[in-house]
Order: sequence, then structure tokens, then C-alpha cells
Amino acid sequence: MADKYVDGHQRVVFWNVDTQYDFMRDDESFRGALAIPGAKDIEGNLEALTLLAKDTSRKVVNTADWHTLNSEEISDNPDFVNTFPPHCIMYTKGAEYIPATAPKHSEIIYEIDWRDKEISETELFKRRNIILYKDKFDIFAGNKHTGKVLELLNPDAVVVYGVATNVCVDYAVRGLLERRKDRTDIYVVQDAIKELPNLPLEETISGWWNAGAKMVSTDKVYQVLNRHRM
Repeated sequence: MADKYVDGHQRVVFWNVDTQYDFMRDDESFRGALAIPGAKDIEGNLEALTLLAKDTSRKVVNTADWHTLNSEEISDNPDFVNTFPPHCIMYTKGAEYIPATAPKHSEIIYEIDWRDKEISETELFKRRNIILYKDKFDIFAGNKHTGKVLELLNPDAVVVYGVATNVCVDYAVRGLLERRKDRTDIYVVQDAIKELPNLPLEETISGWWNAGAKMVSTDKVYQVLNRHRM
């Protein structure tokens, strides 16, 4: 069930938020700088979504923190609300995607750095996996090209998953809701997100719901694809 589109218009776009080592892993193989408790528990669902996107030829927008030590959210004395310890520093292992979600180098990938001056529409439409590197919690503020990417893809639906629920996923969902067109559905995969402790969670999710987002489980995403085939 490959995605069909005309002039770049996408039926469904998958939106993978910050599933990077520094957030996702805290074990003997890798100690994440800002590991989210329980994040590894959702890796099976993350992998299932990655494979579903591949098998159905859906575009995936992968967002990633891509910081320097001078980034405004990086601090040696963090408050864990507006600032956090150094994490996802450019070109480090912690900034890489975990295997469950990593775009394969054998596939066609278009990387858009927050420092890039412009983007290529040709490359955007040609490549299935898009990586948007950001320097802020909010993907729309942290990479100036995000709004343009969304406008060009012009999806009927966006399927959002990743971490952390009450930080970067929240910014992504609210940003997508604010920019959606009347026909666009925003789905959040509730068993493929994980939150940071000690930050609001219930009000975050209720805020999405009240703004029009739809909650769905991993095993129901295929139904979303069927719903938006035509």
C-alpha cells in the first residue's frame, strides 16, 4: 500500500521525534546523558512504526536535537525545565538515532541542518527519510525550515511518536496542530511515546486532545493508513 501523492502532496507522513541515544538508552551498552526512564520499553513499538513506514513507502520526518555546548538549553547548572545538562551534542554517539528508528544509510536520506541557509524541494520529494536537526526543544523554532517542509509535504495526516512526551513531542504536536489545514489529522501514537518525570503529563495530553489531536495505538496505525488512502 504505497503512498500516492501529486506535486508532493502526501497522504500520511510519519513524524519521529528525537529517538536518540542520549534520551533512549541507559544500560551497559550506553549511558544516555538525559535518559528517559522506561524509554527502552517503547523500542519495540518504535521499530514496528519504522518498518510500517518503510513497507508502505511513507515519508518519515525524523527530528533530532543537534546541539553545541553554547546552545541556549544546555547548562552546567540546569533547572530541568528550560535548561538541561549537555546532551545530543553534534557528531557524538548520544546524538545518533537508536537502531529501532535510525534511517538506513542504504536508503535515501535528506538531512536538513538548522544552520542550512535553504532547502532543496527536489531532494525533499525524492527522499523518503528526512532528518531535521534542531537546536531548541521546539522543532519549528529550532529549525527554521520545518514550517516549509510541512507546507511542501502538505499531508492529510501526520503520525507522531518519540520522546519526550512532555517536552519535544509536546512542541511537535502543538506546532503541527497550529499549522494544520482543515483536512489534516494529527495522530499521536500513545504507546510509542515516553515522558520525563516531574513535568506535567496529563495536562499535556489533554491539551492535545482539546486542540484536535487523535490518540492511537501502534497496532491501529495501519487503520490510519487505510483511512487516508483515497
